Amino acid sequence: MSATISPTAVRSELESAITSALAGGDSSRWPTKLPVRERISLLLDPGSWVEDGLLADAAGNRLPADGVLTGVGRINGRPVAVIAHDFSVKAGSWGELTCEKQVRILERADRDLLPVIYLVDSAGGRLTDQLGFYPGRRGASKIFQLQIRLSGRVPQICCLHGPSAAGGAYMPAFTDWVGMVKGNASMYLASPRVAEKVTGERTTLEEMGGATMHATVSGCGDEVFDHDWQVIAAARLLLSYLPNDWRAAPELVAPSEPEITTWEPDLIPEDPNQSYDVRDVITRVVDAASFFEIKSAWATEIVTGFARLDGRTVGLIANQPSVRSGAIFVDSADKAARFISMCDAYNIPLIFFQDVPGFMVGVAIERQGIIRHGAKMVTAMASAEVPKFSVVLRKANAAGFYAMCAPGFEPRATIALPTATIGPMSPEASVNAVYANKIAEIEDPTERESYIAARTAEQAADISLLRMGSHLVVDTVVQPEQLRAELIERLAHAGEWERRPPSRHHVISPV
Repeated sequence: MSATISPTAVRSELESAITSALAGGDSSRWPTKLPVRERISLLLDPGSWVEDGLLADAAGNRLPADGVLTGVGRINGRPVAVIAHDFSVKAGSWGELTCEKQVRILERADRDLLPVIYLVDSAGGRLTDQLGFYPGRRGASKIFQLQIRLSGRVPQICCLHGPSAAGGAYMPAFTDWVGMVKGNASMYLASPRVAEKVTGERTTLEEMGGATMHATVSGCGDEVFDHDWQVIAAARLLLSYLPNDWRAAPELVAPSEPEITTWEPDLIPEDPNQSYDVRDVITRVVDAASFFEIKSAWATEIVTGFARLDGRTVGLIANQPSVRSGAIFVDSADKAARFISMCDAYNIPLIFFQDVPGFMVGVAIERQGIIRHGAKMVTAMASAEVPKFSVVLRKANAAGFYAMCAPGFEPRATIALPTATIGPMSPEASVNAVYANKIAEIEDPTERESYIAARTAEQAADISLLRMGSHLVVDTVVQPEQLRAELIERLAHAGEWERRPPSRHHVISPV
């Protein structure tokens, strides 16, 4: 006769399992990290967390929640899906049930079109459960497949609080934004120990995959933060610039005047070789404290980020004259291309602030593939259907003018400041290219200088702002202090735009 278990005993065992799952592991060994449930409390509106799979593995190895918390909640009233690794349980590693929980919440996000917030802190696949996480249809590969399916349909934001190791490093890579906590966060396909065994290289975790490296060298990280709460606060703020899904536009917020409204006469120097910080221009155009920069420490010769104009979300791409003269390099082309694609996915109008001498040239940059990387940027810009506006602040030269949304790429308007010049190259460079032999033949220095000055004046007149306006290259010329109002009015007139019905599958992006 089989023994029976009393309802009281069953209830007690269940309550014990729930208590254990909610407690998680011992996180006190990591004093610089917030426990995973505290992270979720900071992320979500109070009382909005609804968890799934709390008792995963409770009847097996009894790993609390099997090392990952999944569920839904709200951020400023907006529903979101959440994946949060519990570093105190097997270092947040992935087993069969860990993967299944993540797959299920991503399937829900796909079905209900929910933004996904990832609180990543995982040592990667659980090598004691290789069959569970690695080869199967609902293992790690399914997680990545769902992330890619969601890409461009709903915002995916990653707070990287700890490691994201081996194959698991691709989880942040498939998201729209990655904020990393300095000293704790890392991304790497192989640990320094494995790398040394395979390649013979000796390195440190920080050097190979730390937050600072990824935010400044590889571009895999968007921003570095000192504490867990800071990256979570940034994630909440970023979501406010984005819609719930690809079918909607970002919400309008209460407008505010710029932090600085005065334009000093020399804010944008007339000398095209003199540097200035383009952020000083941005600060005077956008709503106060609204500029949310993306990848601020990587490829800094170009500036990208979200801002608000009269309460409306816009995406900004600006050449940075204070860094390498604002020329476009391999990384800055990639940075711009990705940001443009993100804005286009989420129905965010684009504003290009041009002060560009062109793409960088030379043997080294050609070998790095500047042509294909530049083509990637141009392809992203040309493919974007959102309203685009081009503002020529000062120089707009060579193919850089094209990449920053020249008139042929159908901006709603090309707006110029009085300091603007547009041409295939500067007048001085043009004279040198066209008249080099003639100049070399003139022996008298005074005569040579006079000849160069006359030809330079001719070249400058040929590409003057008046001629650009006369030939409809430029739609309007405004004074700097009028630029904000001009953009606000033009954005308002473009507010009811709709996407054209698709006429093809997609472009073939350059590598």
